[in-house]
Amino acid sequence: MAKCAIRNTIRTLRFHAGEMTQAELADKIGVTRQTVLAIEASKYSPSLEVAFRIAEVFDVPLGEVFTRN
Repeated sequence: MAKCAIRNTIRTLRFHAGEMTQAELADKIGVTRQTVLAIEASKYSPSLEVAFRIAEVFDVPLGEVFTRN
C-alpha cells in the first residue's frame, strides 16, 4: 500500500484568523511552535486529538483543515 500524503490548510486558516502566529496556535492547542511548524509543513501528522483541537480553534470541520491525496 502506498503512503498516503496528508495536506492541510493551517497556514491559510491562520492568515484568515487575524494572521495568527504559529506560536499563538501552539499555545491554544497545547503543543510547541515547532510541532505546529512540522504539521503545517506536512512533515508530521498530528494525533487525532491535536487535529480536532486545531479544527476547534478555527471553528471549522476537521475535513476543512486536513485532506489526503
